[in-house]
Amino acid sequence: MRNEKLIQALGNCINHCNYCADACLDEENVKMMVDCIRLDRVCAEACAALNQILATNFKDVQGLVDYCKRVCIACAEECGKHDHQHCKDCAKACRECVEACDAYAA
Repeated sequence: MRNEKLIQALGNCINHCNYCADACLDEENVKMMVDCIRLDRVCAEACAALNQILATNFKDVQGLVDYCKRVCIACAEECGKHDHQHCKDCAKACRECVEACDAYAA
């Protein structure tokens, strides 16, 4: 199934973004983590929407795939600015999701 790899990458990204956002709230300087938390939340929501729509086999999804890719790139860049392990793991999951979006579009 063409959607399978992307659905797996989306699920992984959702989990890492939600975990990262929550872990950021426990960091000492939460104000420094605001952009990270916000992007984590938006990225998880965008990935969740695409994940749900892909599960329906609806064909007109490329616009949402492109949007999801842009949000994942932004989230990976923001998380990549931080040294916390949860941010590094999230950035990696976002980059893998970008690759899966590219592969889906190919």
